[in-house]
Amino acid sequence: MKIGFDAKRAFLNSSGLGIYSRNTLHALNNYFPENSYILFTPEIKDTLFDNYFSFKTVSPGKYIPGKIKSLWRNFFLKARIMQNHPDIFHGLSNELPGGIHRTGIHSVVTIHDLIFMRYPKLYNYIDKHIYFQKVKYACNVADKIIAVSQQTKNDIEAFLHITPDKIEVIYQPVSPEFFQDHDSSAILNKYKIPERFILSVGIIEKRKNQLTVLKALKSANINIPVVFVGEKTSYVSEIMRYLKKQNMEKQVMFLSNLPEEDLAGLYQSASISLYISVFEGFGLPVIEAMAAGCPVITSNTSCLPETAGGAGVLCNPSDEAEIGEKIAFLMGNNKSREEIIQKGYNRAKLFHPEKYAKNLISFYSNILNENHAK
Repeated sequence: MKIGFDAKRAFLNSSGLGIYSRNTLHALNNYFPENSYILFTPEIKDTLFDNYFSFKTVSPGKYIPGKIKSLWRNFFLKARIMQNHPDIFHGLSNELPGGIHRTGIHSVVTIHDLIFMRYPKLYNYIDKHIYFQKVKYACNVADKIIAVSQQTKNDIEAFLHITPDKIEVIYQPVSPEFFQDHDSSAILNKYKIPERFILSVGIIEKRKNQLTVLKALKSANINIPVVFVGEKTSYVSEIMRYLKKQNMEKQVMFLSNLPEEDLAGLYQSASISLYISVFEGFGLPVIEAMAAGCPVITSNTSCLPETAGGAGVLCNPSDEAEIGEKIAFLMGNNKSREEIIQKGYNRAKLFHPEKYAKNLISFYSNILNENHAK
Protein backbone atom coordinates (compact mmCIF):
# COMPACT_ATOMS: atom_id res chain seq x y z
CA MET A 1 0.00 0.00 0.00
CA LYS A 2 0.96 3.60 -0.58
CA ILE A 3 -0.43 5.83 2.18
CA GLY A 4 -0.30 9.60 2.38
CA PHE A 5 -0.55 11.56 5.63
CA ASP A 6 -1.25 15.12 6.66
CA ALA A 7 1.90 15.33 8.79
CA LYS A 8 1.89 19.02 9.76
CA ARG A 9 1.35 18.21 13.45
CA ALA A 10 4.11 15.60 13.46
CA PHE A 11 6.63 18.32 12.59
CA LEU A 12 5.21 21.31 14.43
CA ASN A 13 3.29 20.18 17.57
CA SER A 14 5.19 19.03 20.65
CA SER A 15 2.19 17.49 22.42
CA GLY A 16 -1.31 16.16 21.74
CA LEU A 17 -1.86 15.89 17.99
CA GLY A 18 1.88 15.94 17.38
CA ILE A 19 2.48 12.96 19.65
CA TYR A 20 -0.35 11.01 18.03
CA SER A 21 0.99 11.78 14.55
CA ARG A 22 4.58 10.79 15.33
CA ASN A 23 3.56 7.65 17.23
CA THR A 24 1.34 6.59 14.32
CA LEU A 25 4.02 7.14 11.68
CA HIS A 26 6.75 5.42 13.70
CA ALA A 27 4.51 2.43 14.45
CA LEU A 28 3.61 1.90 10.80
CA ASN A 29 7.16 2.37 9.56
CA ASN A 30 8.65 0.07 12.21
CA TYR A 31 6.20 -2.82 11.92
CA PHE A 32 5.07 -2.55 8.28
CA PRO A 33 8.10 -1.18 6.41
CA GLU A 34 6.98 -2.87 3.18
CA ASN A 35 4.40 -0.12 2.64
CA SER A 36 5.14 3.30 1.19
CA TYR A 37 4.43 6.27 3.49
CA ILE A 38 4.32 9.83 2.16
CA LEU A 39 4.24 12.80 4.53
CA PHE A 40 2.69 16.10 3.41
CA THR A 41 3.59 19.13 5.51
CA PRO A 42 3.73 22.90 4.96
CA GLU A 43 7.00 23.03 6.89
CA ILE A 44 9.77 20.61 7.83
CA LYS A 45 11.31 20.97 11.29
CA ASP A 46 13.48 18.24 12.72
CA THR A 47 13.46 19.47 16.32
CA LEU A 48 10.45 17.28 17.16
CA PHE A 49 10.46 14.76 14.30
CA ASP A 50 14.16 14.11 13.94
CA ASN A 51 13.99 10.86 11.93
CA TYR A 52 11.48 11.97 9.32
CA PHE A 53 14.11 11.23 6.64
CA SER A 54 13.02 7.58 6.68
CA PHE A 55 9.79 8.72 4.97
CA LYS A 56 9.15 10.44 1.66
CA THR A 57 8.26 14.01 2.60
CA VAL A 58 6.46 16.55 0.42
CA SER A 59 6.45 20.25 1.34
CA PRO A 60 6.39 23.63 -0.43
CA GLY A 61 10.07 24.21 0.36
CA LYS A 62 11.97 26.27 2.89
CA TYR A 63 12.17 29.37 0.68
CA ILE A 64 8.39 29.79 0.47
CA PRO A 65 7.09 32.69 2.65
CA GLY A 66 5.24 31.79 5.83
CA LYS A 67 1.86 33.15 4.67
CA ILE A 68 1.94 30.97 1.56
CA LYS A 69 2.88 27.92 3.65
CA SER A 70 -0.31 28.35 5.64
CA LEU A 71 -2.34 28.61 2.43
CA TRP A 72 -0.53 25.62 0.87
CA ARG A 73 -2.18 23.13 3.19
CA ASN A 74 -5.68 24.42 2.39
CA PHE A 75 -5.45 25.22 -1.31
CA PHE A 76 -2.45 23.49 -2.91
CA LEU A 77 -2.15 20.22 -1.01
CA LYS A 78 -4.78 18.42 -3.10
CA ALA A 79 -2.68 18.78 -6.26
CA ARG A 80 0.45 17.45 -4.57
CA ILE A 81 -1.48 14.47 -3.21
CA MET A 82 -2.75 13.64 -6.70
CA GLN A 83 0.78 13.86 -8.11
CA ASN A 84 1.92 11.17 -5.65
CA HIS A 85 -1.06 8.83 -6.17
CA PRO A 86 -1.49 7.31 -2.68
CA ASP A 87 -4.00 4.50 -2.27
CA ILE A 88 -5.28 6.19 0.90
CA PHE A 89 -4.81 9.63 2.41
CA HIS A 90 -5.06 9.86 6.21
CA GLY A 91 -5.76 13.15 7.95
CA LEU A 92 -4.18 12.58 11.35
CA SER A 93 -5.53 15.66 13.08
CA ASN A 94 -9.26 16.31 12.66
CA GLU A 95 -9.19 17.55 9.06
CA LEU A 96 -8.75 16.66 5.38
CA PRO A 97 -7.50 18.87 2.52
CA GLY A 98 -10.14 20.82 0.66
CA GLY A 99 -11.25 19.03 -2.50
CA ILE A 100 -9.96 15.61 -1.43
CA HIS A 101 -13.37 14.15 -2.32
CA ARG A 102 -12.83 15.09 -5.97
CA THR A 103 -9.49 13.29 -6.35
CA GLY A 104 -10.72 9.71 -6.44
CA ILE A 105 -8.31 8.91 -3.60
CA HIS A 106 -9.72 7.10 -0.57
CA SER A 107 -9.52 9.19 2.59
CA VAL A 108 -9.57 8.63 6.34
CA VAL A 109 -9.65 11.18 9.14
CA THR A 110 -8.84 10.76 12.82
CA ILE A 111 -11.11 12.76 15.11
CA HIS A 112 -9.58 13.22 18.55
CA ASP A 113 -12.37 15.10 20.30
CA LEU A 114 -15.17 17.61 19.82
CA ILE A 115 -14.39 19.64 22.92
CA PHE A 116 -15.00 22.89 21.02
CA MET A 117 -18.62 21.75 20.61
CA ARG A 118 -19.07 20.31 24.10
CA TYR A 119 -17.49 23.32 25.81
CA PRO A 120 -17.93 26.20 23.33
CA LYS A 121 -17.24 28.83 26.00
CA LEU A 122 -13.60 27.73 26.07
CA TYR A 123 -13.11 28.96 22.48
CA ASN A 124 -13.59 32.25 20.66
CA TYR A 125 -16.18 32.51 17.91
CA ILE A 126 -13.76 32.51 14.96
CA ASP A 127 -11.84 29.44 16.19
CA LYS A 128 -15.09 27.55 16.83
CA HIS A 129 -16.34 28.34 13.35
CA ILE A 130 -13.09 27.24 11.68
CA TYR A 131 -12.88 24.03 13.70
CA PHE A 132 -16.48 23.19 12.95
CA GLN A 133 -16.14 23.71 9.20
CA LYS A 134 -12.98 21.62 9.01
CA VAL A 135 -14.30 18.74 11.12
CA LYS A 136 -17.71 18.72 9.40
CA TYR A 137 -16.13 18.62 5.94
CA ALA A 138 -13.65 15.89 6.89
CA CYS A 139 -16.29 13.67 8.48
CA ASN A 140 -18.68 14.10 5.56
CA VAL A 141 -16.22 13.33 2.74
CA ALA A 142 -13.98 10.69 4.40
CA ASP A 143 -14.51 7.05 3.45
CA LYS A 144 -14.09 6.19 7.12
CA ILE A 145 -13.52 8.02 10.40
CA ILE A 146 -11.23 6.91 13.20
CA ALA A 147 -12.37 7.94 16.69
CA VAL A 148 -9.70 7.67 19.38
CA SER A 149 -12.27 6.55 21.97
CA GLN A 150 -15.88 5.42 22.26
CA GLN A 151 -16.57 8.80 23.89
CA THR A 152 -15.35 10.56 20.75
CA LYS A 153 -17.36 8.23 18.52
CA ASN A 154 -20.49 9.03 20.53
CA ASP A 155 -19.81 12.75 20.17
CA ILE A 156 -19.30 12.47 16.39
CA GLU A 157 -22.67 10.73 16.10
CA ALA A 158 -24.45 13.18 18.40
CA PHE A 159 -22.97 16.51 17.25
CA LEU A 160 -22.27 15.83 13.57
CA HIS A 161 -25.01 13.26 12.89
CA ILE A 162 -22.63 10.77 11.28
CA THR A 163 -23.87 7.18 11.04
CA PRO A 164 -22.06 4.84 13.46
CA ASP A 165 -21.03 2.35 10.75
CA LYS A 166 -18.77 5.02 9.23
CA ILE A 167 -16.81 5.41 12.48
CA GLU A 168 -14.34 2.95 13.95
CA VAL A 169 -12.73 3.26 17.38
CA ILE A 170 -8.99 2.67 17.19
CA TYR A 171 -7.17 3.58 20.40
CA GLN A 172 -3.99 5.54 19.88
CA PRO A 173 -0.61 3.99 20.67
CA VAL A 174 1.83 4.80 23.43
CA SER A 175 5.46 5.28 22.46
CA PRO A 176 7.71 2.23 23.18
CA GLU A 177 9.92 4.64 25.14
CA PHE A 178 7.54 4.39 28.09
CA PHE A 179 7.93 0.61 28.32
CA GLN A 180 11.72 0.86 28.50
CA ASP A 181 13.95 1.36 31.55
CA HIS A 182 15.66 4.73 31.93
CA ASP A 183 18.35 6.17 34.16
CA SER A 184 15.83 7.81 36.46
CA SER A 185 18.43 9.08 38.93
CA ALA A 186 20.24 11.00 36.22
CA ILE A 187 16.96 12.45 34.96
CA LEU A 188 15.94 13.57 38.48
CA ASN A 189 19.34 15.18 38.94
CA LYS A 190 19.07 16.89 35.58
CA TYR A 191 15.85 18.67 36.58
CA LYS A 192 16.65 18.92 40.31
CA ILE A 193 13.61 16.86 41.31
CA PRO A 194 13.50 15.00 44.67
CA GLU A 195 13.08 11.23 44.78
CA ARG A 196 9.50 11.42 46.08
CA PHE A 197 7.10 13.52 44.02
CA ILE A 198 3.72 13.61 42.28
CA LEU A 199 3.66 14.00 38.50
CA SER A 200 0.95 15.63 36.35
CA VAL A 201 1.42 15.72 32.57
CA GLY A 202 -0.64 17.87 30.20
CA ILE A 203 -0.95 21.41 28.90
CA ILE A 204 -1.47 23.84 31.78
CA GLU A 205 -5.01 24.98 31.04
CA LYS A 206 -8.31 25.22 32.88
CA ARG A 207 -9.79 22.05 31.37
CA LYS A 208 -6.85 20.03 32.68
CA ASN A 209 -7.82 21.11 36.20
CA GLN A 210 -4.38 21.60 37.76
CA LEU A 211 -5.62 24.23 40.22
CA THR A 212 -8.18 21.82 41.66
CA VAL A 213 -5.37 19.29 42.15
CA LEU A 214 -3.40 21.84 44.16
CA LYS A 215 -6.45 22.73 46.24
CA ALA A 216 -7.00 19.03 46.93
CA LEU A 217 -3.42 18.63 48.11
CA LYS A 218 -3.82 21.65 50.37
CA SER A 219 -7.10 20.45 51.86
CA ALA A 220 -5.62 16.99 52.54
CA ASN A 221 -2.44 18.52 54.00
CA ILE A 222 -0.24 16.63 51.49
CA ASN A 223 3.10 18.40 51.22
CA ILE A 224 4.78 16.20 48.61
CA PRO A 225 6.41 18.11 45.70
CA VAL A 226 4.35 18.31 42.51
CA VAL A 227 5.85 18.42 39.01
CA PHE A 228 3.62 19.74 36.22
CA VAL A 229 4.88 18.92 32.73
CA GLY A 230 3.21 20.76 29.89
CA GLU A 231 2.95 23.91 27.84
CA LYS A 232 1.87 26.95 29.83
CA THR A 233 -1.20 29.07 29.06
CA SER A 234 -2.68 32.13 30.79
CA TYR A 235 -4.17 29.68 33.33
CA VAL A 236 -0.73 29.58 34.95
CA SER A 237 -1.28 33.09 36.33
CA GLU A 238 -4.31 31.86 38.28
CA ILE A 239 -2.29 28.92 39.61
CA MET A 240 0.60 31.16 40.64
CA ARG A 241 -1.70 33.49 42.55
CA TYR A 242 -3.07 30.52 44.48
CA LEU A 243 0.41 29.14 45.19
CA LYS A 244 1.55 32.49 46.52
CA LYS A 245 -1.56 32.93 48.66
CA GLN A 246 -1.13 29.45 50.18
CA ASN A 247 2.65 29.72 50.48
CA MET A 248 3.07 26.66 48.22
CA GLU A 249 5.50 28.05 45.63
CA LYS A 250 8.33 25.77 46.71
CA GLN A 251 6.11 22.68 46.46
CA VAL A 252 5.43 23.03 42.73
CA MET A 253 7.67 22.83 39.67
CA PHE A 254 6.74 23.52 36.04
CA LEU A 255 8.54 21.85 33.13
CA SER A 256 7.85 21.75 29.39
CA ASN A 257 9.20 20.39 26.11
CA LEU A 258 10.93 17.41 27.73
CA PRO A 259 12.58 14.78 25.55
CA GLU A 260 10.45 11.65 25.51
CA GLU A 261 13.05 9.57 27.35
CA ASP A 262 13.20 12.16 30.15
CA LEU A 263 9.42 12.18 30.50
CA ALA A 264 9.40 8.38 30.62
CA GLY A 265 12.05 8.51 33.35
CA LEU A 266 9.92 10.93 35.38
CA TYR A 267 6.92 8.62 35.14
CA GLN A 268 9.09 5.72 36.31
CA SER A 269 10.28 7.74 39.31
CA ALA A 270 7.03 9.42 40.36
CA SER A 271 5.05 8.20 43.34
CA ILE A 272 1.74 8.89 41.53
CA SER A 273 0.63 10.29 38.19
CA LEU A 274 -2.41 12.59 38.34
CA TYR A 275 -4.54 13.22 35.25
CA ILE A 276 -7.71 14.74 36.65
CA SER A 277 -8.99 16.52 33.56
CA VAL A 278 -12.57 17.74 33.21
CA PHE A 279 -12.97 16.32 29.69
CA GLU A 280 -10.76 14.43 27.22
CA GLY A 281 -11.01 12.69 23.88
CA PHE A 282 -8.60 9.98 25.02
CA GLY A 283 -6.06 10.94 27.73
CA LEU A 284 -2.72 9.52 26.55
CA PRO A 285 -0.81 10.44 29.76
CA VAL A 286 -2.91 7.82 31.59
CA ILE A 287 -1.47 5.08 29.37
CA GLU A 288 2.04 6.56 29.35
CA ALA A 289 2.11 6.39 33.14
CA MET A 290 0.81 2.82 33.18
CA ALA A 291 3.42 1.69 30.65
CA ALA A 292 6.14 3.24 32.81
CA GLY A 293 4.91 1.51 35.98
CA CYS A 294 3.45 4.57 37.67
CA PRO A 295 0.08 4.31 39.48
CA VAL A 296 -2.56 6.62 38.03
CA ILE A 297 -5.37 8.66 39.52
CA THR A 298 -7.69 10.05 36.87
CA SER A 299 -11.20 11.44 36.42
CA ASN A 300 -14.40 9.46 36.44
CA THR A 301 -15.77 11.57 33.56
CA SER A 302 -15.71 11.60 29.73
CA CYS A 303 -13.48 8.93 28.18
CA LEU A 304 -11.07 8.60 31.10
CA PRO A 305 -12.72 5.56 32.76
CA GLU A 306 -12.67 3.98 29.28
CA THR A 307 -8.98 4.78 28.87
CA ALA A 308 -8.02 3.60 32.36
CA GLY A 309 -9.98 0.38 31.86
CA GLY A 310 -10.22 -0.49 35.55
CA ALA A 311 -6.47 -0.14 36.00
CA GLY A 312 -6.44 3.30 37.61
CA VAL A 313 -8.03 5.05 40.58
CA LEU A 314 -10.99 7.21 39.56
CA CYS A 315 -12.30 10.36 41.23
CA ASN A 316 -14.69 13.24 40.67
CA PRO A 317 -12.58 16.01 39.06
CA SER A 318 -14.58 18.72 40.84
CA ASP A 319 -14.42 17.17 44.32
CA GLU A 320 -11.30 18.44 46.07
CA ALA A 321 -11.90 16.32 49.17
CA GLU A 322 -12.25 13.10 47.18
CA ILE A 323 -9.14 13.83 45.11
CA GLY A 324 -7.14 14.47 48.29
CA GLU A 325 -8.43 11.25 49.88
CA LYS A 326 -7.49 9.16 46.83
CA ILE A 327 -3.99 10.63 46.72
CA ALA A 328 -3.45 10.08 50.45
CA PHE A 329 -4.73 6.50 50.21
CA LEU A 330 -2.50 5.55 47.31
CA MET A 331 0.54 7.24 48.86
CA GLY A 332 0.07 5.36 52.12
CA ASN A 333 -0.94 1.89 50.92
CA ASN A 334 1.92 -0.01 49.27
CA LYS A 335 -0.14 -3.13 48.57
CA SER A 336 -2.78 -1.15 46.68
CA ARG A 337 -0.07 0.77 44.85
CA GLU A 338 1.56 -2.44 43.62
CA GLU A 339 -1.79 -3.86 42.51
CA ILE A 340 -2.59 -0.69 40.57
CA ILE A 341 0.88 -0.64 39.00
CA GLN A 342 0.55 -4.24 37.76
CA LYS A 343 -2.96 -3.70 36.44
CA GLY A 344 -1.80 -0.54 34.72
CA TYR A 345 1.16 -2.21 33.05
CA ASN A 346 -1.06 -5.00 31.73
CA ARG A 347 -3.53 -2.40 30.48
CA ALA A 348 -0.78 -0.43 28.71
CA LYS A 349 0.25 -3.50 26.68
CA LEU A 350 -3.04 -3.17 24.79
CA PHE A 351 -1.78 0.17 23.47
CA HIS A 352 1.62 -1.09 22.33
CA PRO A 353 2.53 0.40 18.92
CA GLU A 354 2.81 -3.03 17.26
CA LYS A 355 -0.80 -3.86 18.14
CA TYR A 356 -1.90 -0.42 16.99
CA ALA A 357 -0.05 -0.71 13.68
CA LYS A 358 -1.71 -4.07 12.96
CA ASN A 359 -5.14 -2.58 13.66
CA LEU A 360 -4.48 0.40 11.41
CA ILE A 361 -3.14 -1.63 8.49
CA SER A 362 -6.16 -3.93 8.74
CA PHE A 363 -8.40 -0.85 8.76
CA TYR A 364 -6.75 0.55 5.60
CA SER A 365 -6.90 -2.83 3.85
CA ASN A 366 -10.61 -3.22 4.59
CA ILE A 367 -11.34 0.17 3.03
CA LEU A 368 -9.47 -0.75 -0.16
CA ASN A 369 -11.03 -4.20 -0.32
CA GLU A 370 -14.55 -2.88 0.21
CA ASN A 371 -14.18 -0.31 -2.53
CA HIS A 372 -12.50 -2.80 -4.88
CA ALA A 373 -15.47 -5.14 -4.45
CA LYS A 374 -17.98 -2.46 -5.45
